[in-house]
Amino acid sequence: MTTRTEKHTITALVEDQPGVLNRISSMFRRRGYNISSLAVGQSETDGLSRMTFVVEGDPETVEMVAKNLHKLVEVIKVVNISSDNTVSRELALVRVNADVTTRSEIMQIVDIFRAKIVDVSQGTLIVEVTGDENKVDSLVDLLRTFGVHEVMRTGTIAMSRGVSFEGDVSGMKLGKQS
Repeated sequence: MTTRTEKHTITALVEDQPGVLNRISSMFRRRGYNISSLAVGQSETDGLSRMTFVVEGDPETVEMVAKNLHKLVEVIKVVNISSDNTVSRELALVRVNADVTTRSEIMQIVDIFRAKIVDVSQGTLIVEVTGDENKVDSLVDLLRTFGVHEVMRTGTIAMSRGVSFEGDVSGMKLGKQS
């Protein structure tokens, strides 16, 4: 029986302190887990940040990732939202060749993807696209035919749909929660 590796999305609520990201990435490195995508930002609660990780692996590996994350003192809560009905987004900036002969075609493609042109220079355009990973990948692939100079992508951010969320943490004290 072959084990299938898939992408899994894990969110973690962590203390907003210097060194937390380093400790978490060190845990991933020590255990040989690869992070496909990482996004970190302030959460709705002062003193806490929310991290979104995308990791590849079988369900058992991803469960071990979550358990190992939760062992870290600064990690308040860990949730694997892979099986949930989720909304996920990425942002990408793409610098693409655009001379007078290709500019209008690129602008049409950008329009179809509901992306935006955020910078224009004599020989290039910078395109901003927001969407799920497949949308971003598809636009970048189409733009490659014109010559892509640079791609900058954020990590995936994700939330469960509907009223499901990681729970109210407003009354939590910082430090390990059970």
